[in-house]
Amino acid sequence: MKRTHYVKQCFALLYLFSMPLFSQDREIYNPGLITEEIYYQSQDYVYVGPYTKGLEGPAVDNQGNLYFVNPLHRGSIGKVDIQGNFTLFIKHLPQGSVANGIRFGGDQQMFLADYTNHNILTLNLSTKEVKVYAHDSLMNQPNDLAICCNNRMFASDPNWKGSSGQLWKAENGKLSLLLKDLGTTNGIEVSPDEKTLYVNESVQRNIWAFDLDAQGNISNKKLFHKFKDHGMDGMRCDIAGNLYVTRYGKGTIAKLSPQGELLLEISLKGKKPSNIAFGGKDGRTAFVTLQDRAYLETFRVEKPGRSFKQ
Repeated sequence: MKRTHYVKQCFALLYLFSMPLFSQDREIYNPGLITEEIYYQSQDYVYVGPYTKGLEGPAVDNQGNLYFVNPLHRGSIGKVDIQGNFTLFIKHLPQGSVANGIRFGGDQQMFLADYTNHNILTLNLSTKEVKVYAHDSLMNQPNDLAICCNNRMFASDPNWKGSSGQLWKAENGKLSLLLKDLGTTNGIEVSPDEKTLYVNESVQRNIWAFDLDAQGNISNKKLFHKFKDHGMDGMRCDIAGNLYVTRYGKGTIAKLSPQGELLLEISLKGKKPSNIAFGGKDGRTAFVTLQDRAYLETFRVEKPGRSFKQ
């Protein structure tokens, strides 16, 4: 009996000492426990149809739905819900309007840059009613929008034929010209602290930074970054102040630090990215519209987009 009891104790001790080792091995090698995320690797998100020339203006509402302009045909607005289902949200904007940039206000009102009719439009997501928020016949063709500070907006306004552009402020339904005689103004964004306005010039390949005061006035124009080749289109900031710039023709997204240093470039499948937006559950999913593919592309980033907190 004593020998049997001794053998049982030995097996029990072997079992107890073996448990941490085998458990540790399972923790190390179990693929389900690996949580490291892959950033900046683009992949197809959703198929949006054969017409891609005017795909632009991605923006995400507070429910996580993604909107963008000109799928299938000019003057339309597409929607991709949180399950990844694409539908045509607006078949045709009224009066021949064709939108470019989209932004959401703090009250989830959708604003659109209507480049054919020199307008900034509003669109009610519930009723789909479209109204003119602001109009000025002196606008060339409003292209992209940036928003901050209780729905104060800034609009880029390029003249593609003249390789020139203007910069406008829109507030309380009125437009005011901030600056003219710029290059081909296109992408536009506000820094997370709302003290800097970034504007790029597609043809000249410059990104300018302006000081922004509490009334939305700009000053102290300085060169933030200059690219040597290819064009630029839309751009957006993350909450850390990094600026993501679509490199039209190169097929990349450039990530610039708050000091204007090129940190990295994210390769896309398409060559003509037109704009970028951040969304997903945590604001760290980037969505990119492209004008040479029938797909939107997406990749993960380290910090949420600036607009995600609004």
